[in-house]
Amino acid sequence: MTPREPEHEPMARPIGPTIPRWQLGEQLSALRERARVSQGQIADRLGCSVSKIQKIEAGEVGVVRAELEAMLASYNVTDDQLRTELLALQGLGKQRGWWSKFGAVPTPFATFLGIESAATTIRAYEPMVIHGLLQTEGYARAIAGTVALLTDDDQRERQVRIRMERQEKVFSDDPPEVWAILDEAVLRREIGGPAVMAAQLRHLLALPPWVTVQVVPFGNGGYPGTRGAMTIFEFDERLHSPVVYVECQAGNLYLEKEDDLRRCNLAYNHMTASALSKQESARLVEVVARQYEDSPRSAR
Repeated sequence: MTPREPEHEPMARPIGPTIPRWQLGEQLSALRERARVSQGQIADRLGCSVSKIQKIEAGEVGVVRAELEAMLASYNVTDDQLRTELLALQGLGKQRGWWSKFGAVPTPFATFLGIESAATTIRAYEPMVIHGLLQTEGYARAIAGTVALLTDDDQRERQVRIRMERQEKVFSDDPPEVWAILDEAVLRREIGGPAVMAAQLRHLLALPPWVTVQVVPFGNGGYPGTRGAMTIFEFDERLHSPVVYVECQAGNLYLEKEDDLRRCNLAYNHMTASALSKQESARLVEVVARQYEDSPRSAR
């Protein structure tokens, strides 16, 4: 891998620390390999563990300026423009994300929030629950208490506040294009009771025009979405190549290889074809919303 040419155009929107850390990590990994220096060797020179070097190159943690200077010297980097770019990325990687005001956030979730905040296009598929960007406060609170298994009131409220601010940050200035495909099971799975579900489905019908929601009805049978949820993030081409996020009980995966991206994009295109149109989806959401509203339990 050859280090990218330095970019000098300012970014149009705040991007948080995640993408700069990824960019810096990719560049440092390429420079280290080009200099024929092992991760163990650079760890010895910096007086740190190999795992720290691995995390820096993976963009999971930031790097202090003194460490970066030592790495660049070890890799024989003399190009002033490249050094300036890498030092600028190091500075951006140190900034605090908007979520920091809520206290410590697990690193995997912080990484996800940083990626989401920087995306220009978000294409998501959810087979089980409403996507987090589209949830109402009531639905989010019910999710926190049931799906997330948070029994502490403060923890639940903290998660809800983060989710609501997450929506506000993503949908404020220069919002990304969002395309969400939901399985019909998402509409039918009663979370929080009929009143919460009715309000949630009404919210789906009132989303801004840059958000598209499609529903795959039960009657359309099997389709690629039955393999699980995924989100495809696309960015300004100066920032990063597309990334696919896959979440499961075993952990979180970020797919960036060309073959993985091609496979996930093909699956998403098939899901789009399996789903009802935007207008037909809205009619189905309307029907299910009325069923919740007419439920004898909705008034309780």
